[in-house]
Amino acid sequence: MRGATAEADEWTDDAPVSRHGGGRAGAWFAALLLAGVSTVVGCRIADTDGITPVPQLLAFLPWLLAPTTVALLFAAFTRWRLGLVWSLAVLAALAWYIEPYGKTSQPKGAPVAELRVLTSNVEFGQATDELIDAIRDQRPDLVFVQECEYGCEEKLEQAFGKGNSKGDKGSYPYRQAVEGAGSDGSVILSRHPLKPAAGIPATMGMPGATADVNGHEIRLQLAHPMPPLPTELSTWRKELSDLRDYAATNRTRPTLLAGDFNASQDHAAFRRILDAGFADAARLTGDARTPSWPARTAPPLGAQIDHVLVSRDFAANRARFLDLGNTDHRTLVVDLTLFKSP
Repeated sequence: MRGATAEADEWTDDAPVSRHGGGRAGAWFAALLLAGVSTVVGCRIADTDGITPVPQLLAFLPWLLAPTTVALLFAAFTRWRLGLVWSLAVLAALAWYIEPYGKTSQPKGAPVAELRVLTSNVEFGQATDELIDAIRDQRPDLVFVQECEYGCEEKLEQAFGKGNSKGDKGSYPYRQAVEGAGSDGSVILSRHPLKPAAGIPATMGMPGATADVNGHEIRLQLAHPMPPLPTELSTWRKELSDLRDYAATNRTRPTLLAGDFNASQDHAAFRRILDAGFADAARLTGDARTPSWPARTAPPLGAQIDHVLVSRDFAANRARFLDLGNTDHRTLVVDLTLFKSP
């Protein structure tokens, strides 16, 4: 009888304690894991990005299942009842928020144009040669290139500018760019005529344009806000907020926002762009959780921070992520259909 009482006492609802040092250490380890994960999940529930390290960890929200499962196992091993309940609650919350975010409604009206869009961060221009090969292979209509410094822009001009056509789909005579060194340069290439449009002022280049696609105007905006570095969180938030304002202003006209957003669907600042009236093309094709960064560990491990966002005038038919050498990002290619409202 005394032994049964002692065994029951080991299942405690109090703080993680145990008669044995190893059990006590295991319970405290589980508690520390759960406290860290719960902080991140709590910010997700509260629809806020919090402070460092929460914004950085939110990008990898699905992978927090691993430490939570470890905490569950330690709680079971040390017979910490509260820890078991806590672990299961956190796992349930993670499972809920891992579901893709955003609406997937089909546009109304008649299809009027087909577009293939490619976006690629070439990491300080290092992957320009690989990007040129990908463009020739994929034959997109619109190309959004981030971190395209002076050498990158010159190579793209040599490969695809006027006078370099290899058939009808070998030239991109129209472009809009923000020139810069390192990560500051960005460029939009197009087979269709472009008119200059005000881009979004930012630390790194975010040019804008208006494309004429078979007589239909489409607003284009390249996205490349600052990453959520611990010392740059305010800049990251502001530049994502500027993208959200752009989305809200252009929600009623055909519009594409494409690039390296340095944010995933688990960031509140990114979800606000979607809530302004846009959809993530990868979400529409069922690829919302396909990682695009870091390329060295994707697809098994990573986050999707490279996106093509579309206004409600578009349907997305196919998305694919390409692995290029010499860059830490995967290239995203999506096939879109533009609809004209009745």
